[in-house]
Amino acid sequence: MKILVLLLLVAVADGRVFERCDWARTLKSYGMDGYRGISLANWVCLTYWESRFNTQAINHNTDKSTDYGIFQINSRWWCDDGRTRTAKACNIDCSELLTDDVGVAISCAKRVVRDPQGISAWVAWRVHCKDQDVSPYVAGCGLRQTPSPSGEML
Repeated sequence: MKILVLLLLVAVADGRVFERCDWARTLKSYGMDGYRGISLANWVCLTYWESRFNTQAINHNTDKSTDYGIFQINSRWWCDDGRTRTAKACNIDCSELLTDDVGVAISCAKRVVRDPQGISAWVAWRVHCKDQDVSPYVAGCGLRQTPSPSGEML
């Protein structure tokens, strides 16, 4: 029993819940501002509604797949959790999405938006961010956003 408790504590200690502006700065440092024409504010909005900026977030879906990490990357299409028949398009184990090393999650999110659905692959973005003023998600963070090639902030 003591070993199980210790293992659970180690697993929890490996994750992180970001503060909004810290997360926005992290996304910007990984080149997400303007990536595929998507504004930094949209990425912050998406991850707020998907995980509340929590790298340890997990959601079990009715189709038996699971969403993992700060972006809630789905096991059916993007990562391998050993339980779901998957396309493994990001070529990673889903557990890699649950650590405070967000580089893996960000790389996978970039892969997701290169698909035809783009950022619309995330239901939370479609419901909470699309066609909304997302500027409050980066307000007060001291970050200048890159406009999309068309000049608008997608």
